[in-house]
Amino acid sequence: QVQLVESGGGSVQGGGSLRLSCAASGYTDCMAWFRQAPGAEREGVAAIYTHASSTYYADSVKGRFTISQDRAKNTLYLQMNSLKPEDTAMYYCAAVRSGGYCFVWSQYNYWGQGTQVTVSS
Repeated sequence: QVQLVESGGGSVQGGGSLRLSCAASGYTDCMAWFRQAPGAEREGVAAIYTHASSTYYADSVKGRFTISQDRAKNTLYLQMNSLKPEDTAMYYCAAVRSGGYCFVWSQYNYWGQGTQVTVSS
């Protein structure tokens, strides 16, 4: 089993920064951050291959968001800079134990409870 607990959400003005954290337990091949805005589908934002730290990003966040991990602490991070109002969403940490390429968003089957990010203009 994999357990995921997110923290670090909050409210920030446009142009600001936030860092999300996800404490993980259990073996994983890939970990990722997803987000879901009201009335929208959940979308993959960033992913990381946990054994080599290879990273993948959605076009909408490239150059602004950075996914990283601290393997000693079993913690995943999402550093979000230059935040925009359209980044407002519930953000979820996700994982898959044995998967294919980490940017295949449909394979993720372990989820955290989510943390809210609100960006005002």
